[in-house]
Amino acid sequence: MEAMKGIIQKYQHQRISLVAAGVTRHRSIFNGLKALAEDQPDSKLSKPEVVIIHDAVRPFVEEDVLLKVVTAAKEHGAAGAIRPLVSTVISPSADGCLDHSLDRARHRASEMPQAFLFDVIYEAYQQVTYKRDLYAAESIIKERISQHICIVMDTKDENHVGHHLEEILKNELNHVKVTSGALCPAGRDLEQIILEQCYSYVCVNVMSPDFEKTRRLLNMLEESNLSILYPVVVISVYFLDYKSVPFDQKMENLMQIKEYAKEVKKRNILLCGLLIYYPQEEQNLQASLRQGATIIATLIKERNSGLVGQLLVA
Repeated sequence: MEAMKGIIQKYQHQRISLVAAGVTRHRSIFNGLKALAEDQPDSKLSKPEVVIIHDAVRPFVEEDVLLKVVTAAKEHGAAGAIRPLVSTVISPSADGCLDHSLDRARHRASEMPQAFLFDVIYEAYQQVTYKRDLYAAESIIKERISQHICIVMDTKDENHVGHHLEEILKNELNHVKVTSGALCPAGRDLEQIILEQCYSYVCVNVMSPDFEKTRRLLNMLEESNLSILYPVVVISVYFLDYKSVPFDQKMENLMQIKEYAKEVKKRNILLCGLLIYYPQEEQNLQASLRQGATIIATLIKERNSGLVGQLLVA
């Protein structure tokens, strides 16, 4: 802003008003439109019939071009400059190979400046900006709340495979805070983590063959009302020792996750399960743990309600 003020003062330009830019090109244009709108409380300029939008990086435009786009905008509501295509434009296939190229003679490249009836473009930017801001805000919220993961372990045995999964998560998730909370009767550590507004939980069931520990965690989250603000993701991890527990029996117990997930989803808690086969040969186990960590990271980042109640296998 100061640089532009200096240029205006140095060359004595007249009839120029400066408006602060936004964080994106889209927001910058909207800021300029709001400065011209009559419904804005701080508007000091008169609303024009036609507004021209142009790129600041190429400011020199022939007067004839400006006249033509303004005249066309008055007649049609909007108009813009175009030029013939000079490069070959291709359409790729699904596998990334050339499908076909466009006939350049039948297409044009859109250029600036563009002109619009003011009421048309102002109304459009009010609607589109609102939607884009919602998407941007949701993306920012997702990114921020995915930076803290709480791992709830039902064993203190640091040599157990559950703690190996925790270490892999800490190593592979850069810039993510991974903390541990004890699901003991008092649960003070976990209560403090919930108070710190952690929205992502991995409940590692080592000693428990069913959903007892996960259910206790879900009860604590429900009582905290944390999910009122934003969805809370809970991933219940199980290690299947098929040598000691019959596979059919174990899977029958684990499939109960669908009913639990359906119930807690009403309170904005997204529950899904992750199954890891154990014991395995060391190399295969490490591969399964890394794949499990990738699945956990994806579930937490995407927060996809479509996967609620699913039992995924690493």
